[in-house]
Amino acid sequence: MTLEILRPHMKDIMAPFITASRKIGLTPNNLTVGAFLTAAAAGIFFFLGNVLFGTLLVAFNALLDGLDGALARAENIQSPRGDFLDHVVDRYADIFIITGIFAGGYASWQVGVLALTGVLMSSYLGTQAQAVGVGRYYGGVLGRADRLVLILCAGLLTMVVPAFFLGLSILGWLLVVFGVMGHITAAQRFLYIWRRMP
Repeated sequence: MTLEILRPHMKDIMAPFITASRKIGLTPNNLTVGAFLTAAAAGIFFFLGNVLFGTLLVAFNALLDGLDGALARAENIQSPRGDFLDHVVDRYADIFIITGIFAGGYASWQVGVLALTGVLMSSYLGTQAQAVGVGRYYGGVLGRADRLVLILCAGLLTMVVPAFFLGLSILGWLLVVFGVMGHITAAQRFLYIWRRMP
């Protein structure tokens, strides 16, 4: 299910956006900050019940999130500082968007906590692998790219079918998926790292 298989093709996918960013004079850090702001705005719009703008801003966040690293690689200016900033912003983006969805009434706070812990633990283990000498690892059933695409799909479906099913909207059920699959992904990553630790 993971969209990580697209990573090798990101250069071609992002080429037009990289060209546009260069012409405008944007830096990778500019784009990372933009991703942070769009995620925060998306969370606010979900909280306010505006699924359309929340979903559009998630799409914009996904674009900026992929573009910052692509531009850094194209300019050959990757740095630990930029990588660190990107990962911090990604985690805050997850928090803003998921919190906006359940605080907006699309799911209970219990479902929201399940989703947040699953997402944050799977992300943590992906980077913790590097800290223990295994190298960064993004395997498992549900990566960040998958989550962004699923939010876009669920947002569009929620606008078409706003009804609740068994007490949850489509966005709410998506958070259940994030929680369950996030913890499964965390377990997969833990086992992968544990078996390869020096």
